[in-house]
Order: sequence, then structure tokens, then C-alpha cells
Amino acid sequence: MDETPYSKPIFGDINDLFQYHMSLDDYEKLNLEKTPVTMSEPMNHLWKYNEDKILKDIQDYVTGTYNSHYCGHNQTYKDTQTIDLMAAKDLAAHFCQANILKYGSRYGDKDGRNKRDLLKVIHYAMLLLHFDGHYSRKDNGLTEFR
Repeated sequence: MDETPYSKPIFGDINDLFQYHMSLDDYEKLNLEKTPVTMSEPMNHLWKYNEDKILKDIQDYVTGTYNSHYCGHNQTYKDTQTIDLMAAKDLAAHFCQANILKYGSRYGDKDGRNKRDLLKVIHYAMLLLHFDGHYSRKDNGLTEFR
């Protein structure tokens, strides 16, 4: 049997990532404007679980790791992190996966429901995406070791 013309959503569903705005012009003609939704908009109406605040916390946490004790102290190596050394030996992806398990499993046990443990899980998941080749730079950031 054929579908009725209105059996599908007229304006798409929430997963199409577009906003639709209707307006009337001076001649009472209905105008429909379709614009893409950018997920970086802080007040995005699709986000109802504080995702914008969570992403900001993640960004702040990750940025802080670039100035932490994980970086070299010598000016020549100030941008070199321990994980860069692991990547040079093809150990980084496994290290990230192990740390996802470590910080994920200790959440709720060590220091209670520690938000920092979850931020570490997310950061290591981001790094795993990189080191497993999902978002790789051409040289994988390893030119300083060649």
C-alpha cells in the first residue's frame, strides 16, 4: 500500500541537523528557510543535557594538559608529551585504551564520583581516535623523533 503524503515528517527529523524557519513576506507568501545547525552554538536547542558546558569543560581540561607535568621541561622539548614517545614506539593507542579502562573503572571508587576521572576517559578516547587513525595528521606528530 502506498504511503500517505504526510506519513513522513514534513520538516525532517531531529537527526538531519537543520533548522527550519518559516516567515511571511509582504505579499503573504510563505517562505521556508533551511539552515544547518552547528553543534558549537552554546544555546543549541538540540542540546538538553548540558552538552555545551561539558564540551567547554573538556576543552579546558585538554588545553590544561599541554602545560602540565606531562610535557618536557627543557625548552627544546616543551611541546613533547609522554604519549609522543609512546607513539614513536607504536604504543600510544594501547596506552590510551588502557587508561580509558583505568579511569572509567575507578570512577565512583577513588575520590567518589570524580568528574576529573570522566574528563580523563573522554580525553583518552579522543587521543585513541587520533592514534588509531580516525583523525590523523599526515606525519602523526612524530617528525621530532625521526
